[in-house]
Amino acid sequence: MHSTRSYLEQQLHRKNIDSANFLALTISQLSKDPVTIALQIAALFDSGQYESISITSPDGKVIAERMQDRIDTTIPEWFIDFFPISAEAGRAQISDSWMQFGVIKVVSHTHLAYQALWEQTENLILWFLVTGTFGGLIGVLILYRIKRPLAAMVDQADAITERRFLTISEPRVPELRSIARATNDLVRRLHNRFFEETSRLEALHKQLNYNAVTGLANRKYFMSRANTLLHEEDAALGGVLLIIRLNDLAKLNRKFDRTVTNNLLGQVGTLIDKIASEAPDRLSARLNGSDFALIIPDMNDAGHFAKQLTMELTALLPQTDGEITDFCHIGAIHYQRGDKLDTLLANADAALATASKLGTNAWHAAAMQSDSRIDTSGRGWGQNFTDAISENRLKLVLFPVVGATGTPLHQEAVIRLQVQRDGDWLAAGDFMATTTRLNLTGSLDLGVFRLAIEMMHSQSGELAVNLSAETMADQDYREKLAQLLRQHPDLCRRLWIEVPEYGAFNKFETFRDFCHTFKELGCRLGLEHFGHHFGEIQKLTDLGLDYLKVDASFVYGIDQKKGQQKFLKGLCGLAHSVGIIVIAIGVQTETEQKTLIRLGFDGVTGPGVK
Repeated sequence: MHSTRSYLEQQLHRKNIDSANFLALTISQLSKDPVTIALQIAALFDSGQYESISITSPDGKVIAERMQDRIDTTIPEWFIDFFPISAEAGRAQISDSWMQFGVIKVVSHTHLAYQALWEQTENLILWFLVTGTFGGLIGVLILYRIKRPLAAMVDQADAITERRFLTISEPRVPELRSIARATNDLVRRLHNRFFEETSRLEALHKQLNYNAVTGLANRKYFMSRANTLLHEEDAALGGVLLIIRLNDLAKLNRKFDRTVTNNLLGQVGTLIDKIASEAPDRLSARLNGSDFALIIPDMNDAGHFAKQLTMELTALLPQTDGEITDFCHIGAIHYQRGDKLDTLLANADAALATASKLGTNAWHAAAMQSDSRIDTSGRGWGQNFTDAISENRLKLVLFPVVGATGTPLHQEAVIRLQVQRDGDWLAAGDFMATTTRLNLTGSLDLGVFRLAIEMMHSQSGELAVNLSAETMADQDYREKLAQLLRQHPDLCRRLWIEVPEYGAFNKFETFRDFCHTFKELGCRLGLEHFGHHFGEIQKLTDLGLDYLKVDASFVYGIDQKKGQQKFLKGLCGLAHSVGIIVIAIGVQTETEQKTLIRLGFDGVTGPGVK
């Protein structure tokens, strides 16, 4: 702009000189009367491009002069002040014969120069805007390419703080590539370490709790889990216990080598395990060399089931090459929650003895004794449940969960339901199977969470609420629950939501979506009754879980089980390595509590915890 201004000043100066010389030559050739001189000056001046034209005599007197005031223009004053244009006037001598008549002075007007400079400025500004915008867009694209991997690295760091271990693709930016490679290596090392420790603990878990030949639970593990099924209030109200005995295994060992016998036992174990895996609360075990046990909650017809199982077992007889005809006997009894396990096993043995007396491959189901179990066979029973939930005949009972130092972690809310008006309040195990069959678990869980929100409004502290696997897997009810919690964002930080382990692993992708949704709301998420799918624990590393509640079957009598202590200590260390706290449920004695704290548990709960 300064160069353009200098150029314009030079051009104006030249124009002044040329105009002065032309006018001086013209007047020199004409008569010097005032009228002629005035006409010549006016002819040039009226073109409007001159600020002043004057003729002065040699002695300094003004002979003729024309001046023009400053012309109005649209050019801003600040621009004129910032870029002043000052062109030197043009001068020439006027001759009269051989004498000097005077000196003519011509000053051109600068408004045209300002106009040209202003137009040049506008063009430059326009081009600067166009090129600046284009350059800015290119810069934005470049920054976006840089920021995209940087944002991925930030997300990866955030995921690590939330106990989710993710790898990212290495960016092209050299400075970021080295950082991404380092964080990916860190995540891989954590994954590998976690996987190795998981494999080691899984092997220890199977060694301690499962029979190597059949893959079924061993006697000790069966006793612990059976005690849990019989005494936990969220366990089924009752069911069937079967004892299966295989006959003449010693004869098979004498006739064939041990491999044939083990193969047959493995097929029996696979058959029984398949039956047990059809529902999460079923339990199967090999009690000793020839005796197997099977617990099936929520079953009324023990005889029909025992008959069917006998038929499936005798289908394996051809593998004995006719050496055995009397292959098995089955004794079945009904049980109720709260029964003593030793008594149940003795009654099952009596039923098994009766079956042995009935003949080849016989079974016997002891008659169900009269009990106080709830009859759900009436035509109006389903409507009673529907009415109870719709009328909100629900309440929550709180049990403490304390930390290692005895300070409270949270209160665990346990549901009670009044099915019949003015009737008893039933524990979860009394009605959950029925609500599942009636497809009422979603409505029930929504009612429970509404009660929990009301409770947290009225009292301080944190609250843990169990969510059924069916509701977790139902997208509609899951969204309704999320909408309910979004209305109370201040309470979500105090809410612990736990899902049964079997439900999480059976619907794992759904559970992943569930974790993503409710972690965003600020809730703490955990698994309840954890430990029976231990081999799949590596799937949990990218979910951001906050806690695990280890099943009571691992806790029962832990102060006397050295091998189980080693497993639980490893489990705590593994969970702590990814920032997950571990809580034991079903603690019954102070000795158990102290042992669990020493093993690394962050919290305990159960009948023995106050």
